[in-house]
Amino acid sequence: MSQPAADNKSSRRSASRRAIEQRILDAAEIIFAEHGFDGAALEAIAEKAGLSKQNMLYYFSSKESLYENVLKHILDLWIEKMALMEQAGDTPAVMLENYIRGKLEISRVRPYGSKVFANEVISGASHLQFYLENDLLPQLEADLELVHGWIDSGEMDPVDPEHLFFTIWASTQTYADFSSQISLALGKSELDEEDFRRAGDFLVHVLLKGLGLKGY
Repeated sequence: MSQPAADNKSSRRSASRRAIEQRILDAAEIIFAEHGFDGAALEAIAEKAGLSKQNMLYYFSSKESLYENVLKHILDLWIEKMALMEQAGDTPAVMLENYIRGKLEISRVRPYGSKVFANEVISGASHLQFYLENDLLPQLEADLELVHGWIDSGEMDPVDPEHLFFTIWASTQTYADFSSQISLALGKSELDEEDFRRAGDFLVHVLLKGLGLKGY
């Protein structure tokens, strides 16, 4: 008769642990983005997370572990948005629009994670090599095959699919990685939701029209 109570207690402990781990990762994301891997101090991450350093190390045993988990988290979010075949809609235009806006949304809600990722890639991506090869590249190959199919069926212009994705990645991620520059150019202290909506409208119009998709 006591088993359900024990199960509920275990479930609550698991949920509490996940919440604390996410709090630590959120704090680490900000500190790594602001100071880089070498400049980030575990004490600063712990303070940001509202924990002692010793308590934080119970959940993540080292700075390297924290850093790799931050990178993996943002990469998982990107791969989720990269899955064109899973986007709502049955036309290339709708699927690509959802993809572009989805990538922009990540830049809006996870700007620090995007900056950590960008800094890691600029530095040679040594911590990301495994994830890029085993997680990102297979998804990219599936998306490239889908775009090749659209081109072969005459649904879109015969563009280079690889460079289509490179362009989408660069144009959406810049609103996170270079948000300070864009904010300054717009005369604002920071970008808001309306700025991202306008950016999405522009990118969707320009990219989809340039691909020769119907309706653009």
